[in-house]
Amino acid sequence: MTMKQYIKNLNDYPKGTPQKWQGESSRIAYDLEGMKHCLENFQSPCFVIDDQTKTGLSNDGYLGASSGKGTKPYQPIPCCFPFLPSDLGDPAFKTSYGLRYPYFGGSMANGISSAEMVIALGKAGCMASFGSGGLIPANIEKAIRQIQSALPTEPYAFNLIHSPFEPELEKKAVELYLKYNVNVIEASAYIDLTAAVVYYRIAGLSRGSNGIEVRNKIIAKISRKEVAEKFMSPPSDKILNQLISEGLISQEQATLAQNIPVADDITVEADSGGHTDNRPLVSLLPSIISLRDQLQTKFQYLTPIRVGAAGGISTPESALAAFAMGAAYIMTGSINQGCLEAGTSDRVKKLLTQVDIADVTMAPASDMFEMGVKLQTLKKGTLFPMRGTKLYEIYQKYQSIDEIPPTEKLKLEKQLFQKSLDEVWQETVSFFSQRDPTQINKAAQNPKKKMALIFRWYLGLSSFWAKSGVSGREMDYQIWCGPAMGAFNEWVKGSYLEQAENRSAADVALQILRGAAYLTRVNLLKAQSIWVSPELSRYDLKK
Repeated sequence: MTMKQYIKNLNDYPKGTPQKWQGESSRIAYDLEGMKHCLENFQSPCFVIDDQTKTGLSNDGYLGASSGKGTKPYQPIPCCFPFLPSDLGDPAFKTSYGLRYPYFGGSMANGISSAEMVIALGKAGCMASFGSGGLIPANIEKAIRQIQSALPTEPYAFNLIHSPFEPELEKKAVELYLKYNVNVIEASAYIDLTAAVVYYRIAGLSRGSNGIEVRNKIIAKISRKEVAEKFMSPPSDKILNQLISEGLISQEQATLAQNIPVADDITVEADSGGHTDNRPLVSLLPSIISLRDQLQTKFQYLTPIRVGAAGGISTPESALAAFAMGAAYIMTGSINQGCLEAGTSDRVKKLLTQVDIADVTMAPASDMFEMGVKLQTLKKGTLFPMRGTKLYEIYQKYQSIDEIPPTEKLKLEKQLFQKSLDEVWQETVSFFSQRDPTQINKAAQNPKKKMALIFRWYLGLSSFWAKSGVSGREMDYQIWCGPAMGAFNEWVKGSYLEQAENRSAADVALQILRGAAYLTRVNLLKAQSIWVSPELSRYDLKK
């Protein structure tokens, strides 16, 4: 019975008519397992049946008028309506991207959010973003071809990470996305809008019979209101004029751009792995939703911006909390790194299964090292956070490698780099000669810049060592991780998902969504003053 049918049945009776559950008593579940089965039958309403001596649940009956002379009528029957995992979130978000579920697998750099993960989630009715950050254009291009071949009609996205010290990489990524018609990107780690991200957005604009046609969609991941406001507003005249002067967009496109926001969707990133401000979701999400509402009133967009939630989401309870606060969709990150499809080593995946909520800390970020930006990493089983912090302290204290005292320099060479700093510099020159030669030119004129690049050698390779599972470098593994990983491990303890080899990204996603739908139905009963036991309130994982 659908919700509409159920309401119609109620309306068939005169107001005040006592309602009685009509069905066979043999179909009433009184035991815990049976009642859980009723709640998990998402397609059917779930009635609470109280016969004065015991209480049970049933899916198979319907409500009808109480009849019979001298019989005591039932009280109005509490009920939770049909509610599927696909009913969670904002329908407009799902429709816009062709999704069945409001679930987005966020990008993890260096291809940890691999092509295989994007494909697996796309085929499951979810969406994921390929982790392009830190990769050279050739590797991004390879991933585009692989994903587009496997998902000709299903949804997918590619990451565009803000690279303030390597802007050419950002520009080249945009050029690839436009070349291959990648129509959805996830913009992350932005401190301010860049010409590159705006160019991607505006290059997809045209005037159609029904108004402005927007071909290129942006899902911006943010944690600060001032950055969110820029993505929620039309692009500035300054950037538009720059793009026009460079011949990248037309005057017509610049005019159209004044009527749409830079991003279609905003992912509010709270206490996540990687780049994060460690802000609590319960404070940040309502604040950004309120900002969205203010800007919608101001700009009157034909298609309102949707707001999703990320950071700390890894269980049915945390997913439901995000939806209850108004999130249009949820984004996960840390838990996906421990899945089979993740582009990281088995050693890392095994280590992630042992993580507790408190086993994470902040450490310097390689891509924004000079700015003092930090990211959240795993501290259990690795010394990377401590060693990375030590490098930043030295960077702040001295103006060049030559100023570092010999004893301190020797310690760095033996413990961290495991080779001389001269050798590290030669490898750095070789690396940036292919990736971004301008970095070497800047270092030649600035000794402190040279020191930063040498230190970034360690910070950059530490994530590579973890991704590749390099033996002998375990204590230097940089593993991006938030407290959500610990919460997930607690939830799946004792189940088949406790083992790393059983964790697939799509299965994890659907289990979280099923659990959130189950708890939604439990809460519907609680809202009718029905006491639900703790055992019945818990969603049990089922393979």
